[in-house]
Amino acid sequence: MASVEKGKGRVCVTGAAGFVASWLVKLLLSKGYVVHGTARVRQPEDEEKYGHLTKLEKASDNLKLFKADLLDYDSMFSAIKGCHGVFHVATAMPSTAISNPEIELVEPAVKGTLNVVKACVEAKVKRLVLVSSIVAVGRNPNWPKGQVMDETCWSDKEHCKSIKDWYAVSKTQAESEATEYAKRSGLELITVCPGLILGPILQSYANASTLVLLKHFKGGSDCVENTKWMMVDVRDVAEALLLGYEKAEAQGRYICTAHDINTHDLVDKLRSLLMWRKK
Repeated sequence: MASVEKGKGRVCVTGAAGFVASWLVKLLLSKGYVVHGTARVRQPEDEEKYGHLTKLEKASDNLKLFKADLLDYDSMFSAIKGCHGVFHVATAMPSTAISNPEIELVEPAVKGTLNVVKACVEAKVKRLVLVSSIVAVGRNPNWPKGQVMDETCWSDKEHCKSIKDWYAVSKTQAESEATEYAKRSGLELITVCPGLILGPILQSYANASTLVLLKHFKGGSDCVENTKWMMVDVRDVAEALLLGYEKAEAQGRYICTAHDINTHDLVDKLRSLLMWRKK
């Protein structure tokens, strides 16, 4: 893959006000990049949603927010046009139950991702870095027993549908279709697949990962499955995304995790931290 000039040029970050994207914008600005950030609300200048971005160091000179909707191709192209690179971070992760996951989650995720890919091709972007998820890797019951799952493993969409893991379906299908389109069009695509992303938030409102944790403390379920979580710090994810963009040798997909912990141990750890904060 062709190299990019570090700390120079113009890049676009989708869903700029989000948990991961906010840290990525902060990192990019600190490295000298000019950043286009997409904003879904009517007024990108909305202080409540975007104040944490506009207050970042160098934001006044090097950050421009665009009103854009992933499902509106023209608005995405307007934000991406003129950029050397794009980071597609925006994603749909509902915190409440949905009645029609195929229509409400999977289709928008795929269409939105393809809109970004197509806009990158039309705008002649050098490289696209896509945030996928570990759930697009590890949901495959047909993977050889005893063989470590790596980036060559893809989640089985039919299996995910059978267990009603619609988020995994959406991430797997969006990533696979983006990969195929990029191959056909010659676009350089790097995919990063993080685990459960935790860490400090820059915005003033709770993110999806935080809501997952809060559910365990607010009685969201009488019985919680003792699932193993693959975890990673949000700041490490931002660094991984930047490495994917800047490293000439980067190609394909990369799992991004640091630790694993089961649900019971995670809740115990969080409870101990909460008790410590109260002292």
